[in-house]
Amino acid sequence: MAGQLTLRVITPDRIALDVQVESVRLPGADGAFGILPRHAPMVTAIAIGELRYVEHGTPKTLFVSEGFAEVRENTVRVVCEAGERPEEIDEQRARASEKRARERLAGRGKPASPMPAEEALDLLRAEASLRRALTRLSVQTSAGRERVRT
Repeated sequence: MAGQLTLRVITPDRIALDVQVESVRLPGADGAFGILPRHAPMVTAIAIGELRYVEHGTPKTLFVSEGFAEVRENTVRVVCEAGERPEEIDEQRARASEKRARERLAGRGKPASPMPAEEALDLLRAEASLRRALTRLSVQTSAGRERVRT
């Protein structure tokens, strides 16, 4: 399908991305989904993951955290806490975050009884931190493979 979309990724600190693209693939809360030009208007939740897009015929990726996306009039607006291009990802920081999260999760034994709400919240935070770190590393690795192919 011919045409272009405007893709804007907006975080609290900056506009992480503002480009014309042929297509977008977002990590949805219920699974990944694609957007092409002339897509119907919608608003949806997005999950931590890899946002993929095609710019001038070249596939590219971006790490995004949880947030939401709005599609309207050939514009895809993604509002999330973090949006990072592969070259912006600090690998050492991501690996350190992964290590900390794994240590927190490993320290949690199997509780004999239901855990207190505070411990459950700590567990959820550690899982989310691990998911973010692993996704950042995955985005950086997949982008490295793309650069080698081109």
